[in-house]
Amino acid sequence: MWDNPRQLNALAFAIALFALTLLCWGAAAWAVRQPVFELRQVAIAGPLSRVNPAHLEAVVREELRGTFFTMQLAEARNSLQRVPWVRGIALRRQWPSRLEVFVTEHTPLARWNDDALVNKEGEVFVADYDGELPQFTGPEGTAGEISARFAVFGDVLQRAGLTIGEIRLSARGGWELKTTTVPALTIALGRSDVEERLSRFVAYYARTVGALARAGTRVEYADLRYRNGFAARVPGFKERAVKKAV
Repeated sequence: MWDNPRQLNALAFAIALFALTLLCWGAAAWAVRQPVFELRQVAIAGPLSRVNPAHLEAVVREELRGTFFTMQLAEARNSLQRVPWVRGIALRRQWPSRLEVFVTEHTPLARWNDDALVNKEGEVFVADYDGELPQFTGPEGTAGEISARFAVFGDVLQRAGLTIGEIRLSARGGWELKTTTVPALTIALGRSDVEERLSRFVAYYARTVGALARAGTRVEYADLRYRNGFAARVPGFKERAVKKAV
């Protein structure tokens, strides 16, 4: 090859092209990191009622690194999603120095166990909230299931003029509700046929529990875990043992 001018010229051209490519790449890598390409404007978009735009912009300024070309959007998105009440983040660069941040907020549905909240999509998140919310209690990973049941049970109870103040799912799969009445009515549904049991309870509510309430006797506990009916615990009355369904 060394005595072949054509091959030597081809080799020299390849080396020169490779060197030029490296030079251009290095120059481009240097250029895109220069202050002239810094992101100087942050625009927060989206209807915000709980997320603090100043907090979002502070995260951008303090934690996010890079220029218009070098900022890692995935890392930026992860940092911004840690801001309280932020459910979703979409980012878009706008030439020459603008970063647009599109925010989706959590909408609280209920309190979750001891120190968290559940949004209307059944997702658990952590944020401060002082308003009134129903209480969801259940094993980890069941917030979505409880949220779905909350809607179904709520629709059924609404026919009796009752609303849910608390819903509990035990580790064994048993359901229990508490209404917002004063005093609260606890409703034990059990593990099986829960919607059917609740519908049957509501169908007879006006003539049983409701009638007692209108007469001045408040029922505080209703056990629906029976084959053909339910039992109500009335203060001052003794319960009669009845065989329960499994």
